[in-house]
Parts: sequence; structure tokens; C-alpha cells
Amino acid sequence: SRRYPMFSDRQVVIIKEAQQMRDLDKLAQYVEKPLPSTVFIIAHKEKKLDGRSSLAKLIKDKGEIVSTKKMYENQLPEWTSSMVAAKGFTLDPKAMALLIDHIGNDLSRIENEVDKMLVNLGSRKQITEDDIEKYVGISKEYNSFELQTALARKNLSRAIQIISYFESNPKAAPIQLVLPTLYNLFSKTYMIFGQQATDERTVATNIGVNPFFVKDYMLTAKNYGFNGTENALLLLHHYNLRSIGIHDAGTTDASLLKEMVVKMMN
Repeated sequence: SRRYPMFSDRQVVIIKEAQQMRDLDKLAQYVEKPLPSTVFIIAHKEKKLDGRSSLAKLIKDKGEIVSTKKMYENQLPEWTSSMVAAKGFTLDPKAMALLIDHIGNDLSRIENEVDKMLVNLGSRKQITEDDIEKYVGISKEYNSFELQTALARKNLSRAIQIISYFESNPKAAPIQLVLPTLYNLFSKTYMIFGQQATDERTVATNIGVNPFFVKDYMLTAKNYGFNGTENALLLLHHYNLRSIGIHDAGTTDASLLKEMVVKMMN
């Protein structure tokens, strides 16, 4: 960072994963007398920089501290779509759901996976489910999104088939990722009962889902009714506690999921 830039007025120096540095405060020597031609960035992830430290006080005096919160899950589709569009491509709605459901709100990982797929698209301009399966490694037939669809349709045999796949492939869909997906289905469905709208686009706007998927939520409302939806939410809470060892003596994830979906559909 003490070097002068070549062929430009400024150079950028980034310290990544600064939260892992044991002697982070030693950076204060540079921050106190920074090189005017250097843009010096300290990327401190996971937690905030201690505002009481000498380094933090110097940065406030000499530069800027910018804090960013993790993006909410309901913001991920729009962010992902915009990110892909900025690269000159589009993402099929179901492919997007698969990607987000699998990764969650790790934005850098989402972009890395997208970049990996774009390299392999050739002349095509749209990322599809097949690309997700081939390059990200998510089965397009056996995933938590397809389990959600099976539950919406009250297709117990299909739900058990998907859970059995999870049992044989534990990394495909850990229960800690599956339960939030199912909670999203039933919590959004629960919202449908509190409104007068019946047309798909209005319902989608009111409950905050992509219009492409709203039929699943409306079908869930029809198949489960108010009481069934409320029961599903209570079961999700119960089995979430059991999945972390509360009131449970080591039941496997697959057994918990199978038991839960049977109770939901009966």
C-alpha cells in the first residue's frame, strides 16, 4: 500500500477477511498516514469492527466506515435477477428459486455460481434448471423446492420419495435448509386467508412472492384450508426444535421430515 500506482492516478488495495487477523490494530500505523494515491479497503465480515478500538477511531477520522446488513431472503430474487441482467443474461424463475433456495443469502457465492454457469452457456442468454443441475450440482427433481411443490399438491408419495433422496444424499438438502423453505410456503399461504383478493397477480403482490409461483401458494390454501395451514406452521415449529435436539433422542433428519409431512397431510 506504500507503492505508487502505475499507469493510473490511483491504486486499490483490499484486505479481505480482516476479521481473521489477530493484529488488526497494527493497520493503524498506515491508516494514520495513508498514501493519497491509494484507495485502502479493509473488508471486515461477519461482525462489526469494535468502535472503541484505536483502528476504528482512526478510520472514522481519516476515512469512512460502511456497514452493510445481510440481505433479507425476500430481496434475493430481485437482487439476483438484476445481477444476472447486468451481465447481459436472464435467469429462468424456477432456476432462480433453486439457486436461492440452495445457497441462501450468501451473495458472493450466488454470483460465483452464476459466473461459473455463464462461462458454459455458449451462445445462450438464459440460465435454466438444467444449468443449475449440471454446474451447481442441485438435482432439479429432488430438492426442497420440489418438496414444497409436493406438499402444496398434497402428494404424499412424491414428498416421501424426495425425502428418501435427501436421506441417501445428506448434503443435498440438510433439514436446516428444508424447514425454512417449507415455513416460507405455509407462512405466505397463511397470509392469503387475511385478504379479499382472488386474482393471482394481486395475491402475489400482497404476500410478496413471484407471480410465477403464486399458484402453488393458492393451491396450498385450497388444499389445507386455514386450520390445516395453521397446523402445518405449528408442526414446523415442533420439528425444528426436534431437529436441534430438543425433546428428541437422535431421530434422523429424514425420519423427522417423513413423520412431519405425514402429519401435515392427514
